[in-house]
Formats: sequence, structure tokens, C-alpha cells
Amino acid sequence: MEIARAAAALFVRQGLRATRAEDIAQAAGIAPRTFYRYFASKEEAVAPLYAAGAQRWTQAVREAPASLSVLEALRHAVRETLTPGFGVSASAWEWVRTLIRLADASPALRKVWAEVCQAEEGALAEILAQRLSTYPGQTAAAGDDNVSHPDTDPDPTPGPDLTPGPGGAAPAPVPPRLRFAAAVAGAAIRVAVESWAATTEPPTGADGPAALALRNLDALAHFTWEEAN
Repeated sequence: MEIARAAAALFVRQGLRATRAEDIAQAAGIAPRTFYRYFASKEEAVAPLYAAGAQRWTQAVREAPASLSVLEALRHAVRETLTPGFGVSASAWEWVRTLIRLADASPALRKVWAEVCQAEEGALAEILAQRLSTYPGQTAAAGDDNVSHPDTDPDPTPGPDLTPGPGGAAPAPVPPRLRFAAAVAGAAIRVAVESWAATTEPPTGADGPAALALRNLDALAHFTWEEAN
């Protein structure tokens, strides 16, 4: 991760084109041959940072309170990870903005960003399958009386870690419909972050990444989760 941070700092400060892999290695305090042991190109060096952000969101879905419906778990994760102050500062979001803009301008960096998003889409599909298997029947749409709202409900019961341990059960099979839902949810987050990054809006408020993502997730408001089992 230190190499990734060094690469991001250089990309933000002096631009992608002006930054060489050797510059990243020097900033990270390693030899160039060590850099190439881990990364094939300078663009790939920031993949761990892209992945860390994506993994924070999917992990928040995994750990969402057990009382939440699937859609509310997705929304809960958005509020937990795309709102400045919940683990990521407002200044860090400005780094995110620059890195996303760089990805939009560089085919090589855009490929890295797309691969990270695709990998997390697959991880999200498995998490949703596990959640539906663990909490059958908790598929109420947002707004139903039985749905807990973490912004207002006191002490919602946290969901357990659904990751199988050593020797544990294999991940639940992921049906096509649920893979589709994960793709839509993943796209809702990706497009929200990309759309915000293209503007000069602050990371909070009605046009911040969290607000945009929550609106995008409305596309799943009437998704029939029961048929995904």
C-alpha cells in the first residue's frame, strides 16, 4: 500500500504522464526492480488504492445490520463509506476525485479502474447471495414497516461477518439474477463516484457521491430479490 500511496501522491502532484515508475520507486524508498516485482506498469501501482475503496463498500454491505433488507443494506453501506467523515476525510475525497479524473483521461489507468470494479462486483454478488441465504425473507422494499433505518433506529443489530472461515461452508452459489443485481448496484456506486469526480462539487450535500449513489440505487427499488434465491 505504501507504493500505491506514493504513486497516487505523484500522480496528483505532477500528473500521470510526468510520473515514471522509477519516480514512484524512489518516493516509496524501494529499488525499481522491486517495484516491477509487484506491478507491471506505473498505472497498476494505484490499483490497491482503488481496490481499498471498493472493498470498504462491499465490506460495509457484508456487515450491515441483520434487520435490514438487501436494498437497505446497500444504502447503509453507501452512507457508511461514501460520506466524508466515515473513515475517509474530505481531503482524501479530493484525491479520489483526481485519481478518477486521471482514469477517465488515461486508457491504461481506466483499465485498472475497470478491473477493480469488476472484481468487486463479483465479490458483492457473493455477499448478497450469502446475505439472502443467511437471512431468508428479509427482502422487504425500502419504506416497509419492517425495515430498520440505521440513521434513525437505535442500536440496530449488526450483521455477522458472513465470510466462511477455515474449513467453513463454501460461498453460496450466485444465481444469474443476483449477479445482475450486483452489477446494477456496483454500477450505481461507480457512476455516482465518476459523475461527482467530473464536477467541482464538494463531497457532501445533494451532489456528493453518497447522495448520487443513493439516488442511483433506486433502480433496484422494485427488484424481486426472492426469485434470486
